[in-house]
Amino acid sequence: MQRRKECVAMLLAGGQGSRLYALTGSVAKPAVSYGAKYRIIDFPLSNCINSGIDTVGVLTQYQPLILNEYIGNGQPWDLDRAYGGVHILSPYQGKSRSSWYEGTANAIYQNMHFMKMYNPEYVLILSGDHIYKMDYAAMIKKHAENNAACTIAAIEVPMNEASRFGILNVNDDGSIYEFEEKPKQPKSNLASMGIYVFTAEKLYKYLEEDDKNPDSSKDFGKDVLPAMLKAGERMFSYKFEGYWKDVGTIASLWQANMDLLDDPPVFDVGGLSQKIHSRNPLAPPEYVGADGVVKNSMIALGCEIDGIVEHSVLGSNVVVEKGAEVKDAVILANSVIKSGAKVSYSIIDENVTVGNNAVVGVEKNPKAEIVVLGRDITVGDGVKVLSGQKHEKDIPEQEKGE
Repeated sequence: MQRRKECVAMLLAGGQGSRLYALTGSVAKPAVSYGAKYRIIDFPLSNCINSGIDTVGVLTQYQPLILNEYIGNGQPWDLDRAYGGVHILSPYQGKSRSSWYEGTANAIYQNMHFMKMYNPEYVLILSGDHIYKMDYAAMIKKHAENNAACTIAAIEVPMNEASRFGILNVNDDGSIYEFEEKPKQPKSNLASMGIYVFTAEKLYKYLEEDDKNPDSSKDFGKDVLPAMLKAGERMFSYKFEGYWKDVGTIASLWQANMDLLDDPPVFDVGGLSQKIHSRNPLAPPEYVGADGVVKNSMIALGCEIDGIVEHSVLGSNVVVEKGAEVKDAVILANSVIKSGAKVSYSIIDENVTVGNNAVVGVEKNPKAEIVVLGRDITVGDGVKVLSGQKHEKDIPEQEKGE
């Protein structure tokens, strides 16, 4: 008799993340760093194991190497299992055809064999670019109680932002009577979080029908969910009231990092409740020198601070030399801010060197825009990088601004 898992999770992690510009030039969006010692993908993976789900397929496509290496065998998330565990699922050549994932629904459809291997009762679909803590087990329990074909996690958003999301219009019992994908004039502010629980057999049925439809864009929000609703399937919303941040833009990623610095923090990422696990690099304790000042900031292991760091988040092994100042910034691992440099209102990727007396960004103000520096680049001595600029290549001294 075939062993079965109650639930298999499928984590969509193949997006290019073009709105993150230089930060995703060589890495998939879920592999982008966050909160000094995490990567975005740590959150859905940790949520899975905290919810008792130990079988996760991670669907990768765009720039998967760093993400694949980071996940490894899944040990940091207790997902190194003999039966189940975490599996990297990339597009591959089949007997009849081969293709890149064409959309969210097509990506899951191409991996139906993986799900069926575990004969699950339910399938949980997750997105790889959100910051949050959530008990998926409670959502699955509610799905079962409602005898639903599909349950969609939803959160209330400001009405003036509702047109950016898939909006659920629901009855008093939470049953969905209408699903609108990014409506120009939304009727409610209950937004889909891109988290779905499906009864497995229903999911297989509608994915197969969607694959045969030549007019489909192969997307859950645009195609599969409306088709299920039209067919009269039992579909329910599951209201989530905790912290949730879609970090698909530079502004939202910066803000999500800043949310960790309030007292008390807007999001308690390090709390013991629903602990978020990560693969942390080996590094010595952080060091703050005699001239170093750290105010209202989060710094990871291995940092060496001899300058001033204020209201900022620094990843592992970041060096801030004497006379340098960092304010309202997110600086990722192994970057160096040289003597006399000033970094403000910026996101600086891994392995970046900001030269002596260089100026990156401006003091945060209503008109300022966030500066982004991509990984492995060097900003020359004395260079000025102006508000809102985004760079993926070295900026030598002769190119410095006015």
